[in-house]
Amino acid sequence: MHSGRAARTALDVERLRQDFPILHQQVYGHPLVYLDNAATTQKPRAVIDAVRRYYERDNSNVHRGVHALSQRATEEYEGAREKVRAFLNAGSVRELVFVRGTTEAINLVASTFGRSRIREGDEIVLTEMEHHSNIVPWQLLAEQTGAVLRVVPINEDGELVMGEFEKFLGPRTRLVTVAHLSNALGTINPVRRIIELAHAHDVPVLLDGAQAAPHIKVDVQELDCDFYAFSGHKLYGPTGIGVLYGKAKWLESMPPYQGGGEMIRQVSFKGSTYGDIPCKFEAGTPNIAGAVGLGAAIDYVRGVGLDAIAAHEQDLLDYALTAAGEVPGMRVVGRAREKASILSFVLESIHPHDIGTILDRYGLAVRAGHHCAMPVMEHYCLPATARASFALYNTRAEVDALIAGIRKVQEVFGQ
Repeated sequence: MHSGRAARTALDVERLRQDFPILHQQVYGHPLVYLDNAATTQKPRAVIDAVRRYYERDNSNVHRGVHALSQRATEEYEGAREKVRAFLNAGSVRELVFVRGTTEAINLVASTFGRSRIREGDEIVLTEMEHHSNIVPWQLLAEQTGAVLRVVPINEDGELVMGEFEKFLGPRTRLVTVAHLSNALGTINPVRRIIELAHAHDVPVLLDGAQAAPHIKVDVQELDCDFYAFSGHKLYGPTGIGVLYGKAKWLESMPPYQGGGEMIRQVSFKGSTYGDIPCKFEAGTPNIAGAVGLGAAIDYVRGVGLDAIAAHEQDLLDYALTAAGEVPGMRVVGRAREKASILSFVLESIHPHDIGTILDRYGLAVRAGHHCAMPVMEHYCLPATARASFALYNTRAEVDALIAGIRKVQEVFGQ
């Protein structure tokens, strides 16, 4: 094992781990090693306390009441939006829509931008490495409109074939939509170049930032992306809250996503008019506590520092890749040159579900399956992979525990 090597991280990880109550437990008599962070991250006490404090002190509806609780709730809700604006460096809070998560954000764009602008024969460019949530909404739109999906392939390292991407851009291209960081492979896509190429053809770009936002500093103005989507629960925040960033010129031109209270300016039985952005897209009572928790999570992440988090996680990934190379029969899936936070792998003659089940008995929580990225599995002719994904609170000792667990799995199968 490699525990004797000096740690090369600037983070005081042991101190940070004290902020996460859930990590301090045993599973089947072993210390919990949580390596399923691509699915969801654990929550620091600051987030838990913020949500609890909201319900204990400020719980009320927003934007409507004149009483003190409603005003405090509104201040917290809109304060969270301002924290998101600073986190993404968006130009205005008007460009930030609270949604349930990345999936709803992409569906919102497909339903409103897509239905209002995409017609039969138009083309939507996406990639072979997308999560299902960035595939199925566009398939639904294509079925409804007669649009065509153009899929950029990946090579055996799990990188986009950029030469093919450039060929797909043409006069019928209406949108490019691509993952910033692949949940199945860990590949960091060259999104700046993708946006430059697409914009040269006057094509807007949506970035699925579900996996990138917790690991990479995102500046939507610097990237010049048209839409950016991410989920709170992968960023150490609550479930059921996420964000769609959209340039004001797009959001203002898009029809509403859902109808109801709060999103209107005036309603009569003759017809209705709609409010300004972002309220136009936030019908009904929003997830106020979720937004408050997301704001607390952003405070926490910014307090630790995304650059320091990224460096720590890169150290863990490099350490894990080196260790994996010393295990006979272990094959890493996805070896892109630009890669972060995710170690997908298979073991010779052992199904990933068996790997995950046996590791669980040693307190090791990893994900096994197709990771909602079945086209990636098809590309590699695999039914599934096992996936360890890292967060700011993981350690090299936990990587050692994972490798030791993998060797035990192999022993069980007589390897």
